[in-house]
Amino acid sequence: MFMGETMSGLSDSDLIEQLQNGNLEALGDLYDRYRMVVYRTTLAITGDPEAANDLLQDVFLRLHRYVGHVDRSRPLEPWLYRMATNLSYTWIKRNRRWMHQFEEFFDWLAGSDRNGPHEYVEREDEWREMRQALLSLPVQQRVVVVLYYLNDLSLQEISEILEVPTGTVKSRLHYGRISLRKHLGITELEEGEALSNLNWKGSEGV
Repeated sequence: MFMGETMSGLSDSDLIEQLQNGNLEALGDLYDRYRMVVYRTTLAITGDPEAANDLLQDVFLRLHRYVGHVDRSRPLEPWLYRMATNLSYTWIKRNRRWMHQFEEFFDWLAGSDRNGPHEYVEREDEWREMRQALLSLPVQQRVVVVLYYLNDLSLQEISEILEVPTGTVKSRLHYGRISLRKHLGITELEEGEALSNLNWKGSEGV
């Protein structure tokens, strides 16, 4: 589900209007408001923290560049997701490095855990296994899984963001689940459970 237009202070629509009128502070406000959802999306798709951070900046640079074409009557979040996924697709096609083991990502995730040593080791294994399972998916399935589980979007919302039929989204999610179950060795993947439990958060450098 998308965030409400009004989170704190001015609404997204008001900030877009200010940005369209040349107020760059409005861009900073929108960046602060949505940087985490954009970053975790690009990170989950690319599997590369450095690339995810670069793509985060690119998303908002493009918002600035194309703000004149943004419809203020519609929620901004779908536009940001669409740009984030499109740029992530392009990065993957150009780099082909998304299957490598990104230790920085793992260290960052593990560092957010405040449990004892035993629970830390168990959580470490869970993160490593889920990360590998997610990156094993074909990119089109991975994008749908990320948007559905990590960002808690509906099938219809994902369909609108990716500009593909809802049936296509369902198919990609279906086969993505099958692959994840096989990779993780579990009998069922509950909706909203496996990925949301990872508690992915942005790094302080974002």
